[in-house]
Amino acid sequence: MSDKDKKSCDSRGHSSHASCEKLQKITLNLEEDQIAVLKELAAQYSKDLNQRWSVSAVARVAVGAFLANIGRIT
Repeated sequence: MSDKDKKSCDSRGHSSHASCEKLQKITLNLEEDQIAVLKELAAQYSKDLNQRWSVSAVARVAVGAFLANIGRIT
């Protein structure tokens, strides 16, 4: 991984991952209560882990957990 790629990964909070996957920007429509919970979790994770977590990062974790739960990813 080049320094440029590593910097990009680090700026997205991926520095703890063994590798950094390229993120793609999409539009996602969520309910207000879902957004509120994602914001709460981002704030809590940021506090607990002493590392900034964005709503987008929490959403990626949630989607990943859902996809793993239904057996679509490992």
